[in-house]
Amino acid sequence: MPNLHQRLQLYTQGNDAYVFVPIDTAGAQSLTVHRSSGELVLNPPHSLPPSARPSSKKLLYGLLGIISLSLSEYVVVVTGREFKGRLLGHDIYRATDFDLLPLGQNINVFNPPHPVEAHLLNLVRAHLNGGVFLFSYTWDLTRRLQSQWETREKDAERPFWETADDRFFLEQTRLIELTMGNTSQDLSPYILPIMYGTFDIRNATLQGRTMQICLISRRSRFRAGTRYFRRGIDHTGHVANFNETEQLLLVEDSQPGEFGTQMSFVQIRGSVPVFWAEVNTLRYKPDLQIMDLPDTSDMMRKHLLEQVSIYGDQALVNLVNRKGHEQPVKDAYERYVAQLNLQNVRYQYFDFHNECKNMRWDRISVLIDELEDDLKRYGYFHLTSNQPETVQLQHGTVRTNCMDNLDRTNVVQAALARWTLNQQLRAVGILSNEDSIDAHEDISKDFREMWADHADAIANAYGGSGALKSDFTRTSKRTRKGVLEDGVKSILRYFKNNFFDGARQDGFDLVVGNWVPRKTPSSSMFLITDPRPLITRSAPVLASFSLFMICAGLTLPRTSDYSLFYYFMLWITLLSVALIFIMIHGIDYVSWPRLLPSTDYIYYTGPGFRSAHHGKGFGGDNAPKDALGHVDQRKMAEQREKADFCRSRRGREKSGSISFFLSVLVNS
Repeated sequence: MPNLHQRLQLYTQGNDAYVFVPIDTAGAQSLTVHRSSGELVLNPPHSLPPSARPSSKKLLYGLLGIISLSLSEYVVVVTGREFKGRLLGHDIYRATDFDLLPLGQNINVFNPPHPVEAHLLNLVRAHLNGGVFLFSYTWDLTRRLQSQWETREKDAERPFWETADDRFFLEQTRLIELTMGNTSQDLSPYILPIMYGTFDIRNATLQGRTMQICLISRRSRFRAGTRYFRRGIDHTGHVANFNETEQLLLVEDSQPGEFGTQMSFVQIRGSVPVFWAEVNTLRYKPDLQIMDLPDTSDMMRKHLLEQVSIYGDQALVNLVNRKGHEQPVKDAYERYVAQLNLQNVRYQYFDFHNECKNMRWDRISVLIDELEDDLKRYGYFHLTSNQPETVQLQHGTVRTNCMDNLDRTNVVQAALARWTLNQQLRAVGILSNEDSIDAHEDISKDFREMWADHADAIANAYGGSGALKSDFTRTSKRTRKGVLEDGVKSILRYFKNNFFDGARQDGFDLVVGNWVPRKTPSSSMFLITDPRPLITRSAPVLASFSLFMICAGLTLPRTSDYSLFYYFMLWITLLSVALIFIMIHGIDYVSWPRLLPSTDYIYYTGPGFRSAHHGKGFGGDNAPKDALGHVDQRKMAEQREKADFCRSRRGREKSGSISFFLSVLVNS
């Protein structure tokens, strides 16, 4: 497998080109990126263009690719990394700092010549700085251990970018296209697979045996986004918030530092695979929208069969409530699963909140008992150094979901991982059949902390705050303090989801290539302008000023009680009118994505279920209207067509965009 360049020095040829020079690889070919044409050229070994000069003393730790914005393309480079741990002799890093190098001649990334370009650059920076991007120069982080072992011979001489799992690889389109299309120019040493996810590894000793426990999550770059703006399934069969979680147990043999026994247990999570959404209206409970589209069955079948082809048999564990707000989602899921009746897929419902009410979290054991036969049949990956073949393979996975695939899902996945870890330790003779890691506080504490940190990272990526119910994951007990902390996190999620997630979703759509910027920034002024009517924009100003005046009246010296009565009555009335107006028009005050508007589900009028139509004004609907006040289906179709066009990565110039995930994925 070709070595990846681990450290690069940046040189410049005036304003004509960037030259990336490997530092640690003797005789390596440097890479020139011409700014005028965007052409990438490998230079002869031991040579530099004659006019190349060092740009700075800052080292680069990898190229993420080239992203195209309105006025210029930019080379995205990693300028900072954090060591996260060592897995089977391979160093794992997190990218912590990034730079964007413009190819345009007159572009200053800190003072762009147009406000649209400045806005897009801010979206890219916020996405990169807010995500957890992991990489290794010598280990394929995007693939689970079993997958790497099964293709080890075929992959021996192939570069990382060819073997990486496309779902989790933030692919560098330009570099890969040039490598595939030009046999004389192999850019593979510059193509660094980076994924969005989590990584944690802990050393442990149990019964005199040294071991390591590692937890890796991989967040899919498909249908990436935030909690309320990416739900359900799309028209390609991908679901929101899809994560593959792999728990590794490595046991040291007779040689110190040699982990000859390697075990892997994989679980997955993903949004309920039907077309559904929750429409933010500033209320704590958004409006629930389920869309019965003609291709729902086909897309669910495609999604589930893809999981079967990758992981084997599937146990679908659904934790959505059987009553109240969530019930229609549960009913739709069950209806379509029953309609498909797939052979390798088994559905298992668990009424989480009812079973575990009154803090009876030990009741999760009921679900484990129901899944025990599946867990034993699916097994786990087990490899030992003294045998040429595996002891066993994992033949299936548990796919867990709740409404958000965060809090309840985290608790259940941690419980299944604990059950499997006990089975693995018994299989290698470290624990007896009656023993459990719960009886050994050191390893039990590390296990709980790893899963709690993992839960917080996924919840932050998608929901905007740490995971709820994390006190149970960390301590195996549900406490009143934990309930109070969950209340604070829920409030934080509410504010982020309603007032900040629109820009975060735009960052996902821009970086993964769902939206291609127009080359004339003046045509994208809608990104930075406010099209709302003056009265709509004025209501928050009036409410803020009224509240200020009320506070001023309570603190400033008084002249007479009689005048203050009318003073307070005036400002309290204005405050109340402004707040009522804001709640009635709640949708207009939510931070919605601007690159790919959410029109399809906000104003959906087809078959399905809608819990309410809050926040759409006095008429209850703000869909595009014609002269007679009817929903303008032509404009709706135009908006859908525009969104579909933007989603197509080949709708415009594909060259220059990086398909970058994210999932991590990232609000409440």
